[in-house]
Amino acid sequence: MDTYMKRAVELAIINVEEGGQPFGAVLVKDGQIVSEGVNELHKKHDVSGHAEMLAIRQAQKQYQTNNLSGYTMYASGEPCPMCLAAMYFAGIKEVVYCASVEEAHEAGLTTAKLIYEDLAKEKEERTISMIQMPLGDEQVHPFQLWRKRS
Repeated sequence: MDTYMKRAVELAIINVEEGGQPFGAVLVKDGQIVSEGVNELHKKHDVSGHAEMLAIRQAQKQYQTNNLSGYTMYASGEPCPMCLAAMYFAGIKEVVYCASVEEAHEAGLTTAKLIYEDLAKEKEERTISMIQMPLGDEQVHPFQLWRKRS
């Protein structure tokens, strides 16, 4: 097992020993670890406190950038849809993971698998109701302001 994955798994093990979930992540650029994270749901009561999210936040803050293209995420478990979406937004093009979403599901960590399945459905069939409410003609649309600014 490669050094970065070993570290991600080590972080996950430490997190379990401290009462957390078995997820650790390491963000790497040019052969160097730039940030790490573990799930902090049990400490912070923050559903976005996933290992990958924390590693991304730390790197973005440290380097004052939203662009993490050229970085590789190493994760002890296959990223959930939220973490994967964050990686898309940050420009991360490579993710290396150890345990699959199916393995996590079998271990009793069911949310990621269920969300992936739900997202594969048509909007009308998903668990969360999505209702579009367009702005009225009298309201300024934020996207129009954005276009003018860009």
